[in-house]
Amino acid sequence: MGFAAGNLVSARGREWVVLPDSTDEFLILRPLGGSDDDIAGVLISEGVTPATFPPPDPDDIGDHYSASLLRSALRIGFRSTAGPFRCLAKIAVQPRAYQLVPLMMALRQDVVRLLIADDVGIGKTIEAGLVATELLEVGAARGLSVLCSPALAEQWQRELREKFGLEAELVLPSTVRRLERARLGTESIFERFPITVVSTDFIKSIRRRHEFLRTCPDLVIVDEVHTCVSDGTRASTGRTQRYELIRDLAKDPQRHVILASATPHSGKEQAFRNLLGLLDPDLETVDLEQVKGRERLARHFVQRRRADIRRYIDEDTPFPKDRLTKEFPYALSPEYRALFEKVLDYARETVRAENGDLARRVNWWSALALLRALASSPRAAVQTLRTRAAAAAADSVADADAIGRSVVLDLSDDETGETPDSTPGADTSEDGANTAERRLRGFLVEARKLEGKADNKIRALVEVVEDLLAQDCDPIVFCRFIDTADYVAEQLSKALGSKVAVRSVTGTLPPGERVARIDELTATPGRHVLVATDCLSEGVNLQEAFQAVVHYDLAWNPTRHEQREGRVDRFGQRADQVRAVTLYGRDNHIDGIVLEVLLRKHEAIRKATGVSVPVPDSNDAVVEALMEGLLLRGRDSEQLSLDLGVQTKQRELYADWDSAAEREKVAKTKYAQHAIKPEEVAAEVATIRQSLGTPAEVSEFTEHSLRALRSTLTPTDSGFTATLATLPIGLRDALPPDRLDPQRFLRDLPIAHGEAVLNRTDPAVEAIARYVLESALDPKTSEDARPTHRCAVVRTNAVTTRTTLLLVRYRFHLQLPARDVGRELVAEDVSALAFEGSPTQAKWLDEERVPALLEARPSGNVPEQQARQFAARGLDGLGELRGHLEEHGQVLADRLLASHRRVRQASSEIVRGLKVTVEPSADVLGVFVFVPPLGGVQ
Repeated sequence: MGFAAGNLVSARGREWVVLPDSTDEFLILRPLGGSDDDIAGVLISEGVTPATFPPPDPDDIGDHYSASLLRSALRIGFRSTAGPFRCLAKIAVQPRAYQLVPLMMALRQDVVRLLIADDVGIGKTIEAGLVATELLEVGAARGLSVLCSPALAEQWQRELREKFGLEAELVLPSTVRRLERARLGTESIFERFPITVVSTDFIKSIRRRHEFLRTCPDLVIVDEVHTCVSDGTRASTGRTQRYELIRDLAKDPQRHVILASATPHSGKEQAFRNLLGLLDPDLETVDLEQVKGRERLARHFVQRRRADIRRYIDEDTPFPKDRLTKEFPYALSPEYRALFEKVLDYARETVRAENGDLARRVNWWSALALLRALASSPRAAVQTLRTRAAAAAADSVADADAIGRSVVLDLSDDETGETPDSTPGADTSEDGANTAERRLRGFLVEARKLEGKADNKIRALVEVVEDLLAQDCDPIVFCRFIDTADYVAEQLSKALGSKVAVRSVTGTLPPGERVARIDELTATPGRHVLVATDCLSEGVNLQEAFQAVVHYDLAWNPTRHEQREGRVDRFGQRADQVRAVTLYGRDNHIDGIVLEVLLRKHEAIRKATGVSVPVPDSNDAVVEALMEGLLLRGRDSEQLSLDLGVQTKQRELYADWDSAAEREKVAKTKYAQHAIKPEEVAAEVATIRQSLGTPAEVSEFTEHSLRALRSTLTPTDSGFTATLATLPIGLRDALPPDRLDPQRFLRDLPIAHGEAVLNRTDPAVEAIARYVLESALDPKTSEDARPTHRCAVVRTNAVTTRTTLLLVRYRFHLQLPARDVGRELVAEDVSALAFEGSPTQAKWLDEERVPALLEARPSGNVPEQQARQFAARGLDGLGELRGHLEEHGQVLADRLLASHRRVRQASSEIVRGLKVTVEPSADVLGVFVFVPPLGGVQ
């Protein structure tokens, strides 16, 4: 006997839905009402038979909550709904309304090319994950590779698994041999494993890139893409290789490419244009000052500030309300100042030495590197004094400047940018070299003696950290150098004692060990301090455990400060306010220049515009001029500004910077808000809530279900707590293993470990919904373990004549556009319909009137025998209602088709072949009769 997709069958003691791809001998089955995780393959020879869904039993009568609880359990538990966003029912995250915008943009493109450039902490990972999961779900993509920094690879793997149900393999130097051993025949890693998270720096090498380009999946996400573009000038080899790799991937016209960056525009217009060219080659040259140019870009580019989406449509997003910033100065101790002056004098001598232009530039950058290390910590200075100049490998003055600017001025995007830089070059003559070596060894000995009491900077940090801890803030202390981070962690541990846990995380640890060390730290009882280098400044989520950032070392690129603070100032931060403290030396000759010229200006612009505006290109020239004056003339920064004409350069820099900031302020979003209008998103949000339930419905359902199962609920400011010990053992076993008792349920994110949030994707809420549905459908479940039933009779003032409400489950066949051929899916949806009078003369209510019945409250009792009679009447007449149920199913199918067309409206090619049909045999899950008070029409 043949079975078609959508048919109900009975096998292995339960009912199933037949899915597409089944054959005459082998069926692909999903349990009725189940998820894709429960899909099984069954041979027809095992004893598969047709099945029909049994009607409710008139003797199985519940209370007035039954209809609403059963409907909510269905909507919350659905994992294969028929709406236009196929992924939303299955993922384990409930996206905010604003996060649907990139998904809607993607569905309007045949080949998806998106640049998601939302502000730090808004949720670019979720937005990119939504698009990727949808493309995979509908068959528009067959595989996925995420390209990212190796430091973020495990975080991406975890996010894909926990939030989107995608199991990804890590492609890193440490995993590649294992993955290669698992290949079959001549297949590549990417043919063997369709979903991967790949280190961009690993795969960009000449040895690896050819195979990747040949077998790369048809969907690629590039995280922190700003590190993968060149501005056309001489760039680092690593950046150039990354750009060439991404550019070659984007050349495939059929490959979906999703780019993510909070800083797409570094201040260099050509780099920005090259980035846009990855989306569409024509965007490299299109005139973005013209409306048509902006409209073209808007189809591919979305950029929002927090102010744009803090309240979006009817939804508030709980970002921290404020970021409190503070500067904390310190003065060098006499011993430290004496060494600083000696090193500064030595640096001036090496820079002024007549050794040729190349040697002079090498010495110049090496001198800055040494002074910077000494300003950081004694230990960083010691390590730097032991090494040779990074710029010494340069072949020309231009090479020396390119390398020096990248490393010393914090323009490098490699993780190695956190390591100690270099030492000053010495005289090339033998006598000069010997003299220089002796002086350097002397500096090294003196630097070692400065650790601890002679280091006023570490003493200032202890004061700052103690103050933050007293304000219930666990801080992250960011350092420029690995040796400084280890030194700071040691000193803080000594000063703070055993009651405060302190750990350091640097690039010397593999990414997995960094995460493990942070987890170990945050799991320790009491207060925590994390000391880190900038290996944690981008992409890493630290907002759940930390509420403050301390800049122990000033970054010479203001964007780096913004990235550091973005680790705690982001969605999911539970504190209303986060804090950022900047330490700086009053008298070390270095910090004052950077703080005054760059950092304070950057912070002023951020506060004025609400967004971080990158420094214009002329930044380098201003800082280098000031540093040059410091080394060559030995004057204070104010006098140097007059002598070198730096004030003029600084005024020009600020004029460019203010102009860029004003453009950001005038345009609430840069180009992309015109692509998807809020009212379009609102229409889709309403459709989603109609299908999957509203947050208020989820909250009410959870409370009522737990109370019905004899849990004790206690209200809190943010939700409620519920005791679990009295719950049926079947439900307790289904709850997450990390549950607490009492379990804390919160109305909104963020939540702490072991807590639950009242949305449909939370594991605890999902377990409750599934239990409520399964216990209602299983009459063998004991009465005290069933919070709801499939029948109820309610006497209520909400009706004036007998009114019957039906909960009906429909199955739909969806033919969705996909690569090469359409993809057929079987989906489910639930509908509540109601009629007045008897089934033979049913007067159907408008859909707008039905929700009121679900909220109807009883006004009197109905005797048990009479209740059964009312229920039996409704059930006996179900056959009379089948015609209307089928008509309503067709109405739903037409609506679904219109909804699918609406979200894909930009292209007739995309909607070609789109089809939605309804399975004729709908399941009546519940029959609920509402009768008026005595004296009304019964």
